[in-house]
Amino acid sequence: MAIIAAYMVPHPPMIIPQIGRGNEQQITETIRAYEKVADEIAALKPETIIISSPHAVMYADYFHISPGEKAAGDFGQFQAGEVKFSERYDTELVRAVCERADAKHFPAGTLGERDKHLDHGTMVPLWFTEQKYRDFRLVRVGLSGLSLADHYAFGQIIREAVDRTGRKAVYIASGDLSHKLQEYGPYGFAAEGPEYDRRIMDAGSRGDFGEMLEFDETFCEKAAECGHRSFVIMAGALDGMAVAARQLSHQDVTGVGYGICSFIPAGEDAERKFLDQYREKQAERLRNIREQEDPFVRLARMTVESYVRDGRKPDIPDWATAEMRTRKAGVFVSLHEEGKLRGCIGTILPTRGSIAEEIISNAVSASTRDPRFSPVCPDELDRLEIHVDVLSEPEKIRGKEELDVRRYGVIVSSGHKRGLLLPDLDGVDTVDDQVAIAMKKGGITARDRITLERFEVVRHY
Repeated sequence: MAIIAAYMVPHPPMIIPQIGRGNEQQITETIRAYEKVADEIAALKPETIIISSPHAVMYADYFHISPGEKAAGDFGQFQAGEVKFSERYDTELVRAVCERADAKHFPAGTLGERDKHLDHGTMVPLWFTEQKYRDFRLVRVGLSGLSLADHYAFGQIIREAVDRTGRKAVYIASGDLSHKLQEYGPYGFAAEGPEYDRRIMDAGSRGDFGEMLEFDETFCEKAAECGHRSFVIMAGALDGMAVAARQLSHQDVTGVGYGICSFIPAGEDAERKFLDQYREKQAERLRNIREQEDPFVRLARMTVESYVRDGRKPDIPDWATAEMRTRKAGVFVSLHEEGKLRGCIGTILPTRGSIAEEIISNAVSASTRDPRFSPVCPDELDRLEIHVDVLSEPEKIRGKEELDVRRYGVIVSSGHKRGLLLPDLDGVDTVDDQVAIAMKKGGITARDRITLERFEVVRHY
């Protein structure tokens, strides 16, 4: 068999009557749409239901699949412990997903389970489903901090495992939309909130999974969305399939967006291989970028490619500029892959004999020694976007009023602790944000006495 239906659904705990205690009537439209989803699932009689949840176990660089024979959970954290769940896992399908991931050297599996109990992002859709249908086994998967393309690829792996095992399966992508739709909402308002809801519901209503891949990470963060990665895994599970898409509901009365869409596969469609299309567009974009890179970035890229492939640092090339050869300065080299930071290492003050030497040293470190990331692999090289920031000498300032988040970077110091943040970064819009992030990076708390320095950069692309 195959994946016979898929659904985007929200997971507000208040929608459960024992939790909402009447307040759930605010989202009656969502309840009715959810009941329709449950009716459809009951009519389809799937053997397995796959649920991706933002509140399941999550890692920055790994997709966690819940292991074991079964799991239980309840809504005790929402003062409704009497609402309980006991689910059987589809161990054969879980094993097949893990085998496909291992065969592709893809970071997904059952390792690292921190909490075996079912989360509310899983239990809310189960509550509606089990009002109508119970004869199924469950597969529960978490999200990750990896790129949207990786989430789509994970969905493809799930689909391959479903096909291999012959399961008759339904996929449920659990996730709320923006949490910043209204001033009175729990997270306040941001202009990106309503825009996110409009865009995701438009894409969902048309089954445009390619559009889901194009959402900018910073935009999603500002919108405080919850479920986008869950939706993208679902999209990958339907890769290459025509779908009949329907928007069943969308509400934002609580300041949080709740959207429900259904997707019924309708045969293969070679024009709906959206990850292939996305990567082709990205490759063309990066080819254009590489053709226009200045000598600073060319040297950083040459270094990364030489060291990752051969373990060798290059010599300073003949085409390096006089400034690169003779001037000394602090330098940061940053790597991005598919919109996500992939490595960033730098020096505040010069540690080498020239900017060129500084670039070579920091490019090696950014690609292989950033403790936040695994070393860059050879097959990633063509997907990297590289920036080089050359720093001016830092100057001490009296306070935040002498900072400008777009013009100046900041160094926050307290004793031996020091945190730095570059200027003009996506998602860092205020001086307070800039200083707070630098403090966090340096392990500096609000109780510590701090001194501030500012610096300017010349950013090379």
